[in-house]
Amino acid sequence: QVRVAESGGRLVQAGGSLRLSCTASERPFTNIAMGWFREAPGKEREFVAVTSRLGTITYYADSVRGRFTIAKDNADNTLDLQMDRLKPEDTAVYFCAARWSSSGDTWMNPNDYGFWGQGTQVTVSS
Repeated sequence: QVRVAESGGRLVQAGGSLRLSCTASERPFTNIAMGWFREAPGKEREFVAVTSRLGTITYYADSVRGRFTIAKDNADNTLDLQMDRLKPEDTAVYFCAARWSSSGDTWMNPNDYGFWGQGTQVTVSS
C-alpha cells in the first residue's frame, strides 16, 4: 500500500499561479510513476499531467500544455504541479496518483493508478 497526500490548493485569481505538491510513502520513490488528475463539479475525473518513475518523461493534457509543469523529484520524494496563467475552467479538485512501475512508461487513464490522495481544491476566480 502506498499512501499519497497532496496539498497547496486554494482560491486564486485568473491569470495567477499556484504550486501543488504531493508526497508518497513508497521508497525508493523511483518505484512509482505518478500523475495529476482533476475533477470538476458534474464532470468525470480527467488527466492533467503524468510522469514516468524517473521523472524524465512527461505528458500533458491539451488544455494545460504550456501553462502547467509537472516535476518529480526523486531525491526529495515529491511531485509538484506548477500551474501558471490559471483560468476559471481550471477550477476543480486536483488529485495526485501513484502506481508501481519498473519501466519508463506513463499512464494517462486514471483507472491505471491504484493509489490516490484525498484531493486539494483549486478555485480560480474570474
